[in-house]
Amino acid sequence: MADRSSWETDDLTALRDLARSFCEKEIKPNIEKFIEQHHVDRDLWNKAGELGLLCMSIPEEYGGGGGTFAHEAVLIEEQARIVDSSWGGSLHNGIIAHYLLAYGTEEQKKTWLPKMASGEVVGAIAMTEPGTGSDLQNVKTKAIRQGDEYVIDGSKTFITNGGQADLIIVVAKTDTAEGAKGISLVLVEADREGFRRGRVLDKVGQRGQDTSELFFDGVRVPVSNLLSADGQEGQGFVQLMQQLPQERLIIAVASVAGMETAVAQTITYTKERTAFGRPIFGFQNTKFKLAEAATETRIARVFVDDCITKHLEGKLDIPTVAMA
Repeated sequence: MADRSSWETDDLTALRDLARSFCEKEIKPNIEKFIEQHHVDRDLWNKAGELGLLCMSIPEEYGGGGGTFAHEAVLIEEQARIVDSSWGGSLHNGIIAHYLLAYGTEEQKKTWLPKMASGEVVGAIAMTEPGTGSDLQNVKTKAIRQGDEYVIDGSKTFITNGGQADLIIVVAKTDTAEGAKGISLVLVEADREGFRRGRVLDKVGQRGQDTSELFFDGVRVPVSNLLSADGQEGQGFVQLMQQLPQERLIIAVASVAGMETAVAQTITYTKERTAFGRPIFGFQNTKFKLAEAATETRIARVFVDDCITKHLEGKLDIPTVAMA
């Protein structure tokens, strides 16, 4: 990155040094191993927690760092710069923890967020199903209330952190007669009877990530596991839509940092590789292509930085972040 982003402060620059050191030391040397085993080492989460790199944007009263999305963005960028997609830290920090913070009861927040901040608990969210893809209104997984419990039946696929998750937010129908209004989010602990993990999927990309199939066969959880501060069912679809801006921004931040890394590595490569007696950087067509890539990358950076600034001010709208 040529210049410091408009949202970055001296404190965030100091955090960047810590995040860069962590990624260089704990992740980069193990990327090939993570790809081969289809998951990061479990103690990577604990190491990140010990350094304060988990749940940085969660208030200190719940064990977090008391920071903002900007703190998460720094870590996301540094992970992208080492070209790693194995560690699902951005999902854990920027998505799962924020569902709990925004919609959880006080008991849920005090139970789970400190454990997520320490790395004791890894979080996941189970949305996608084998037959529904992104059509969340038509999920088939059911959470039917029986007395003081929900009984959950269904299956999910392509679940990030699915292989290692200790706590899963499950998107399920609590009212099967309704569409979006029948959806609720329910917390499921991985040690519940009837819960099991399927395959860790071998994908085209993100191959070191433990993206898994999950199955729920009569899993019973207390009604207190409903993710709803007021105990009302049917709020899940609205909750999912409210979290979309930050989720999309996380993807954009990682992508633009990846673009910058690709340009930088390509420039280095073109200066080192020779053809016809000179570096290929010296050829006019190479410079044209690099200039085009550098321009697109700079424009993307400026736009994403503006999105981060708007998000920190609570002004980021869904169409704008969808563009990002």
